[in-house]
Amino acid sequence: MLSKQCEEVDIVITTAAIPGRKAPLMITKDMVAKMKAGSVTVDLAAETGGNVGTTVKDEKIVTDNGVTCIGYTDLASRLPTTSSSLYSNNISKFLLSMGPQTTKVKDYLYIDHEDDAVRGMLAVEKGNLMWPAPLPPPPVAKKEEAKSIEPEVIDYRAPYVQGAKQAAYLAGGVLGAGCISPDPAFSAMFTTFALSNIIGVQVVLGVTHALHSPLMAVTNAISGTTALGGMHLLAHSNSAGVTTLAALATTLSTVNIVGGFIVTKKMLDMFKRPTDPPEYYHLYGIPAAGSMAFYTAGSMSGHVPEIDSAAATLAGLLCIGGIGGLSSQSTARLGAASGQAGVALGVASTLGHLHPDAATTAKIAGLMAVGGAAGKYIGDRVEPTSLPQTVAAFHSLVGVAASAAAVGDFINAPVVSELDKVHLASIYLATVIGSVTCTGSLVAFGKLDGRMGSAPMSHPARDQINMGLGAATLGAGAIVMGGPEFGTGIAALGGALATSGALGWHMTASIGGADMPVVITVLNSYSGWALCAEGFMLDMPILTTVGALIGCSGAALTKIMCDAMNRDILSVILGGYGTKSSGKGEAMKFEGEATQTNVDDVCNLLMESQSVIIVPGYGLAVAKGQYPLKDMVETLTSAGKKVRFGIHPVAGRMPGQLNVLLAEAGVPYDIVEELEEINDDFDETDVCLVIGANDTVNSAAEDDPNSEIAGMPVLRVWNSKQVIVMKRSLAAGYAGVENPVFLKDNTDMLLGDAKDTCEKLAAGVKALSGK
Repeated sequence: MLSKQCEEVDIVITTAAIPGRKAPLMITKDMVAKMKAGSVTVDLAAETGGNVGTTVKDEKIVTDNGVTCIGYTDLASRLPTTSSSLYSNNISKFLLSMGPQTTKVKDYLYIDHEDDAVRGMLAVEKGNLMWPAPLPPPPVAKKEEAKSIEPEVIDYRAPYVQGAKQAAYLAGGVLGAGCISPDPAFSAMFTTFALSNIIGVQVVLGVTHALHSPLMAVTNAISGTTALGGMHLLAHSNSAGVTTLAALATTLSTVNIVGGFIVTKKMLDMFKRPTDPPEYYHLYGIPAAGSMAFYTAGSMSGHVPEIDSAAATLAGLLCIGGIGGLSSQSTARLGAASGQAGVALGVASTLGHLHPDAATTAKIAGLMAVGGAAGKYIGDRVEPTSLPQTVAAFHSLVGVAASAAAVGDFINAPVVSELDKVHLASIYLATVIGSVTCTGSLVAFGKLDGRMGSAPMSHPARDQINMGLGAATLGAGAIVMGGPEFGTGIAALGGALATSGALGWHMTASIGGADMPVVITVLNSYSGWALCAEGFMLDMPILTTVGALIGCSGAALTKIMCDAMNRDILSVILGGYGTKSSGKGEAMKFEGEATQTNVDDVCNLLMESQSVIIVPGYGLAVAKGQYPLKDMVETLTSAGKKVRFGIHPVAGRMPGQLNVLLAEAGVPYDIVEELEEINDDFDETDVCLVIGANDTVNSAAEDDPNSEIAGMPVLRVWNSKQVIVMKRSLAAGYAGVENPVFLKDNTDMLLGDAKDTCEKLAAGVKALSGK
């Protein structure tokens, strides 16, 4: 604390003298070395050794850094002379201010009656008594013009107009679909699709932010139901090429299913607390096994043909429950179990519906065993810091599976030219969306895993390339929809596959690393829509239901992420910069110098505080500093301090990633709060510790309307009494915007590796607490 004050003050006077004993050392040489040039120390205990480490008895010295250190022991006898000198100096300065120094005219004494000091001292002027001085005339009151305050005009009609438009669009779209419906089967499937979208949006919006990462993992696993399309192709394959594509779709999808659920379980287990009651979720295996046995017996009997549809419906409901369970920590693991049961029942109902021969069944089982083994191998080795790139890699597998199943279904058609328009459109959409998802996910994986640079690819003809690839993809689609002969159709479908893949690669490569969280959620949504298209293609309602659920999940998360950055989704996908609120002028230039601190001072500061908020960012994840941070939090909490965490929605490289990291280290999730919950509490916080966060705590978002992050909701850490920012360097964040918080008077920078610094802080506060 004294070290910190020495850096700020200009004069230090010490008086701690104990009769008959050596004076205690209060200001060390290191503290003096931190003082500003021109500062002064006055040691009144110099006679008994001094309180200041640089004091020399009966001398005045100047240190190397320009600090004057006074160690006189006769200051008392020096005071009368000093006082007289000061008084006479003031009188002479006062008289000179009325003389030649003011008028520059020799022998002319100018008396300024407007000067309060001169007027008050003037007794006689030109024989006239001037004392007591008359009061100066009162200042003329400025007439303030009444400002006309225009009342704020609130357009109460606007939201109703907007709502009416949306209702009209929805009604027109639904009725339009009915007009183009070719048969009752399509209408039934469209009904399933529409209702699944509504259910999906409501379920996903109920998921708590802390569980957004498990949500991504569980939807990844459920999107592996593309395996059902591969199984369908295997059962009806009429060529080796189709069998190969079907095998590829089935195997890769199973990798997603098993790997996704393992990652989901690992993440949810991290949120367990030692005080949580015992759980018996394995008991749900009994009704799951019973339902499977019931279905198997009914399907094999041949007397209940509609049981396949009922099983598929139950599988869809269980998958919906898998996501709905993530609405709270208490039901999250039940949701994971529900999702697993849903996918298992979906596979079983597909087998029951297909009734494949023994050889095909063995082939399906073998392929799924291989995929499951690969998924388990990957899932067991995933660490929390590599979750974003793992999710992106899993997305690419879904894309390959969807495209393979769609192309295989086209090749497998007896007469391609006789396929109806709905079937052709479904094949085309599944192929294109799957291809975009695959290549886009691979680029996202490369950027997140450090295999590619995080900077956006800025080709001068970027937009023209995107438009050209998009036009080529649409043109190929028009040929496919024309119902051509096989040769022309497969060439057009292959062309659409290639151009859409190139489009996915180019668009994702043109997006910077800061926007990768949004890219991941968009790709998650794409995988769902590819699954929907596959459902229409194969007339499998379960794929449409699950696909709509996943598509809505990704879309809802994308909206949440874009709102948290005040970004427009189109600007993100097209590789743009700035927020919806960014002005067109030049961004503000912030001047000043950041002050640095050290571990010891921060430890003292933390122990002297009563309330602490910690704001982690991706820097904490990269350094893997969550474990020593958790130890420090435990020490502070046991010392009676109120410690909480503030998490920004886009902190990390994936929704909810920081929540998972803290849970992995054992930080109780009930002290981890979201931006909306904690932002108003910074005013009452003694210390805010920012670890590896930058853009999410940047005050330029609120203060500079021309900033590229203007309008972005940020954590107002600068409202705390003291802010400590832990970073490797003073560089800007991913958005490339300077952070004025670093220059504020109540902010100190603690530079260094996050893990190493957290370990030192944990050890420091533990030593100070005596534990």
